[in-house]
Amino acid sequence: LSPGAKMGCFTFIKVMMILFNLTIFLGGGTLLGVGIWVTRDKNSFLAIFGTLSSSVMQFVNVGYFLIVIGAILLIIGFLGCCGAQRESKCLLMMFFSVVMIIFIAEVAAAVVALVYTGLAETLLSAVLTPVLKEKYGVDVRFTDTWNLTMTKVHCCGLNNYTDFNDTHWLEKYGTYPEPCCKPDTGPCNATQAAESKVPGCFDQILEEIKTNAGVVGGVAAGIAALEIASMAVSMYLYCRLDEK
Repeated sequence: LSPGAKMGCFTFIKVMMILFNLTIFLGGGTLLGVGIWVTRDKNSFLAIFGTLSSSVMQFVNVGYFLIVIGAILLIIGFLGCCGAQRESKCLLMMFFSVVMIIFIAEVAAAVVALVYTGLAETLLSAVLTPVLKEKYGVDVRFTDTWNLTMTKVHCCGLNNYTDFNDTHWLEKYGTYPEPCCKPDTGPCNATQAAESKVPGCFDQILEEIKTNAGVVGGVAAGIAALEIASMAVSMYLYCRLDEK
């Protein structure tokens, strides 16, 4: 290529790098703002987005999760955008390093998830089950959310009906939650719950993830491809700066 063509290619890639990372920066700022809002005013968030958001928030602290993701995207977008705009080798190298670290962490997490899936499920269940035992029947919002989730998903507890043993609900009412038994079987006692064999919500969620594994894998592959492309572009700009 002629020097003019090379310069034109460099300028085009530089502009695309700026626009791409500006989008990431604005998206990160939006997520950070929403995360702060959710953390500070959770009730308004639940009122606007309804029961689905409430169900999700029983498993994940959405506010802090959004703050972390938003902050990471802000840093990446800032480094990439400013590095390309100012043609700073230092910022471009920092951008490359941050994306590389995230990419390696994602690959490591994927490998661990594949190799230690059973162990991860056991540990997660061991952490969440005590919370269910402690709050169900005591915290009204928590109880209503779980009742709605179990009714909609057709599941019972995290693993099965035994998750409700030694709970305040069982001590107070002497029965298990209605979703733990088949409809029209009378009071949901231990016998009825055992015969109904309603699966746990944790198993249902995992089954849904496995059913949509293709979509999840496609999204993960798309994100990985974007990260690789971003690293390649930043390194191209970094190397071309030596030739200018």
